[in-house]
Amino acid sequence: MKKAAAGVMLAIGIFLTVYTSVFADECDNAGSLSYDQAGSCISKLQGISDAISKANTTNAAQLTGLQNQVAGLQNQIKAMENQLVKLEQGIFEREVKVGVKQELLAAKVRQDYIQKREQPVLMLLFAAQTAEDFFKDVAYREKLAAADKGFIDSIAAEVSDLNDQSNQLKNQKTSLAALKDRVDKQATWLSGEVDKANRYVADLGGKISALTARQQEILAERQGNFYTSVGDVPLADDPNSRPDFNPGFSPAFAVFSFGAPHFKGMSQYGAFGRAKSGQSAEDILHAYYGGGIEINKGYSTNINIRVQGYGTVDLETYVKRIYEEPSEWGGEGGMEALKAQAVAARSYALAYTNNGAGSICATEACQVYKPYNKGGNWDTAVNATRGWVLLANGKPFSAWYASTSGGYQQSYTANGYTTPGFWDTPAGRGGWTGQAYEKIAGSPWFYKGWYRTRGGDSCGKNHPWLTSEEMADILNAWVVLNNGNDDRVSPIGSCWGGNPYSMADLRGKGGFTSVSNVSVTYSNGGYTASVHFDTNKGGVDINGTDFKNVFNLRAPGRITIMSGLYNIEHK
Repeated sequence: MKKAAAGVMLAIGIFLTVYTSVFADECDNAGSLSYDQAGSCISKLQGISDAISKANTTNAAQLTGLQNQVAGLQNQIKAMENQLVKLEQGIFEREVKVGVKQELLAAKVRQDYIQKREQPVLMLLFAAQTAEDFFKDVAYREKLAAADKGFIDSIAAEVSDLNDQSNQLKNQKTSLAALKDRVDKQATWLSGEVDKANRYVADLGGKISALTARQQEILAERQGNFYTSVGDVPLADDPNSRPDFNPGFSPAFAVFSFGAPHFKGMSQYGAFGRAKSGQSAEDILHAYYGGGIEINKGYSTNINIRVQGYGTVDLETYVKRIYEEPSEWGGEGGMEALKAQAVAARSYALAYTNNGAGSICATEACQVYKPYNKGGNWDTAVNATRGWVLLANGKPFSAWYASTSGGYQQSYTANGYTTPGFWDTPAGRGGWTGQAYEKIAGSPWFYKGWYRTRGGDSCGKNHPWLTSEEMADILNAWVVLNNGNDDRVSPIGSCWGGNPYSMADLRGKGGFTSVSNVSVTYSNGGYTASVHFDTNKGGVDINGTDFKNVFNLRAPGRITIMSGLYNIEHK
């Protein structure tokens, strides 16, 4: 058996020698290869990996057989040891009986000798009343002596037989122990070879993954897309929404959104990060709304704003009652961010009401307003920017803003003016996500897995992670949607009602049963361009927008992708 295994390992060794001598230099530096070169290396290394894996499968099977054989021999030796204990106990007991009988026989012999000395046969003869009595007495004595001798001989023979059995078992035990030792050594050797081959296959798998990533990187560059690791990100406000949360099962998949639903206008946390980095309010406003926007610092504030449900207040009072940024930021190096927010809030109210001609709501659908001044640093920022208004084409500009963009600001148009789209980092796309201004500010919504509503309802889910089967269910829903059957693609569970497809229904339509890995491609335009899944049916690529739509239709509970820029974590 060892000879056969050695032959298999020799074949593996040949493959490894070929790989090391021919392909190592050519394929190890994935980052310098072209698309076709990477593909050629993938083909060659995959061939080697498949060959090694096939040979190693035989070795693994042989190893299992050897391990079973070792276990069987160990059981046999154990049984023999138990038999030897019993035999040795039996030998001891029978030897005791032989000894006792021998002592009794010796005593009888001594007694007979004494009697014969004291009472010769002639005396027995004379003592006997008849000749018949004499011969009976002699015969009886001989019979007793013969019986004792026969009993001793039988026990002695039995002891001898037991000793023979014991010796045979000891010899067999010795032979089995020697065989076990040889098989054990053979199994140990083969186990090492199997482990070695597994390490080689894992190493090749890593190289193939690097080459595949290189191909994807090249394709992404051709399409204006890119791959990147998420890297270190601020922690979400909910520990269960963070990527380091342990769902208690594996494989597990969760979608993490970058930022809030819209990426347009100013990022409030981005503004805070910029202020902490030394930028002024004017710098911040031009960064988010573009260099072409006008910051008019002398706009008339003699305008009243009518707030729905709260009556009318003058413009500056209205701005002092806006609750959109923490006043504490002013004491953390963020005063310039508060000033930029005051200008944006003032400009948005003027644009929304057409310089006070209309009314504005008091909720986050417009701007959060309360019927009393916020005070503190916020009042200081409002006073410092009194009369500052953003203008586009001579009119107040609708200065949109949101808490967190996830590091990318999309463009939008108002008053015929279009804001820029850009990566919100000092180094553009190259600084995302590590240098994002929102990261500098520590936004708790920069990177988050959403599974609750704003009101806190989670529909029974306590985290955003899905099992392999649940993610496969999303892919099956995608297949059904592509075929135009969307009336029953909805979440399963009492929170939603209706008549959704069961997982078995969708599995029968799509054929996906498991997902083993996932990767995403990002667009230069600040959204997830595509998602790649490794499944039981092979690799599958889905457009990023399409996946977001089907995920939000089918994902269980309240699990949701909140923005077009997202990542999928796998653990």
